[in-house]
Amino acid sequence: MLARAHTVTKAIVRPASRWCVRVVTLASLAILTGCAVGPRFLPPAAPTVRVYTPGGSAPNLASTSGEPSQHIALGERIPAQWWQLFHSPELDSLVRHALAHNPTLHAAQDTLAAAEEVVLEARGGYFPQVDLGASAERQKGPAFALGLLSSKHGLPEFNLYSLGPTVSYSFDLFGLTKRQVEERQALADTQGAQLAAAYLTITGNVVTETLTLASLHLQIAAVHDIITEDARNVALVKLKVAGGLAPRSDVLTAETQLATDRTLLPPLDQQRAIAEDALAVLLGSPPGAWTPPRLLLSDFTLPTHLPLSLPSTLVRQRPDILAAQALVHARSAAIGVATAQMYPNIVLSGSIATAAVSAGSLFGSSSAVWSAAAGLTAPIFHGGALAARRREAVASYRAALANYRQTVLAAFGQVADTLRALGHDAALLNAEHQALRVAQASLQMQRASYSAGRTDLLQLLDAERSVARARLGDARARARRYIDSARLLVALGGGWWQNPDVCPGCRSPTSIQSRGAALPRVKYVGLKPGRVGSRIGARE
Repeated sequence: MLARAHTVTKAIVRPASRWCVRVVTLASLAILTGCAVGPRFLPPAAPTVRVYTPGGSAPNLASTSGEPSQHIALGERIPAQWWQLFHSPELDSLVRHALAHNPTLHAAQDTLAAAEEVVLEARGGYFPQVDLGASAERQKGPAFALGLLSSKHGLPEFNLYSLGPTVSYSFDLFGLTKRQVEERQALADTQGAQLAAAYLTITGNVVTETLTLASLHLQIAAVHDIITEDARNVALVKLKVAGGLAPRSDVLTAETQLATDRTLLPPLDQQRAIAEDALAVLLGSPPGAWTPPRLLLSDFTLPTHLPLSLPSTLVRQRPDILAAQALVHARSAAIGVATAQMYPNIVLSGSIATAAVSAGSLFGSSSAVWSAAAGLTAPIFHGGALAARRREAVASYRAALANYRQTVLAAFGQVADTLRALGHDAALLNAEHQALRVAQASLQMQRASYSAGRTDLLQLLDAERSVARARLGDARARARRYIDSARLLVALGGGWWQNPDVCPGCRSPTSIQSRGAALPRVKYVGLKPGRVGSRIGARE
């Protein structure tokens, strides 16, 4: 009896083993011969334009004011820690503190990690799904396979125990899983580019706010000098009035000028407070718990060597452009997903288990059971939903492609604006410095003439107003060159791809862009292969 049971068990297990081998063989064959419907994504071609501004001439950044001159280095590499071009240890410390404590950057890192896990989840569709099932049932009915026969009292009542694995596998004949993985990977690439954008935004804002603070300190110092001069004028006028050399109305006029110039301080103090609070938030600290360092513009070195990337390189290193391109890739893959859902799907399933009417005999030699099944699901009629879903995917792709083009145009415009601003900054600084020299010389003459009684107070006050305007203009123009230099480096991408701490999976600016081109060449159903967009509207 035991020998016969052993033979029966072997007869059951051997076909099950042969069936498993066949499943694995068929699955491998399906992976190798399967086709992926929908378009194959190719990155958009690099722009053919080679200049940012009309005429393509570099702006004149020469300085005649005694300040350093700047020049553009076309095609030169941007350093990873681009803010170190300002040669300020305090600025470097602030940027590193912000990168370590800014919540926005932490959120972008965790969002990318979540997106990468979604990719791994989608890749699970490439493999058979194996589960372990166990059940215990109380039944009444015929169970001839278990050796139970009906009694004179009717159908028998019995317990049924079963334990064993179940396996299912979906053949990816038309690339549904492949396109889903491609779509998830492209969305993860979008998050990687957004992480780089967050890094670039935070570093750029820290540098800009720090330079703004230094500029405001310079402007406030200039206003204090102006107020000091006004106070000297009041004292001078009072001496002349006491000596009978000037009317008493001159004292009131001088005091009015002093009071007017004092009104320049509160707006500058408010701007400084706003910049300090913004810098504290960027550093991940409440404004009340952080004391800003007092940095002057003289604590920074103006970058005299400004690298400028070519337009064809800019589209491969700006995070916002890479994010827009990755989204185009995701929308392209979504077309393949929607197309694959219009084709049949084959699923193989099977199980190998033990079943018995008592728990003690569950693992007996004669309790092995198995099952194998193949299922085919082919869409016939869904009320036009599948076709509408595909048309929606095509429209979304076209919208994403248009947004990508707009992002590229906006990036080129930002670089062009910054280049023009640097040229205007240099010209403005030269003019402001010349105006300050002339105004100071005129003030000295008017002060000496007023002391000698040859001119009245109004001429002296006009000269002082000219000096005040020239001092503030010179301070603003000097600071503008620093701030616009930082903005140019940010507009060019800031060298984020050279920093392994930003995005370890996308250090190179071409890694995100090249994912689409690195996809395997496959067969196509529904759409002919070629550049996305040229065949995207073809009829099915």
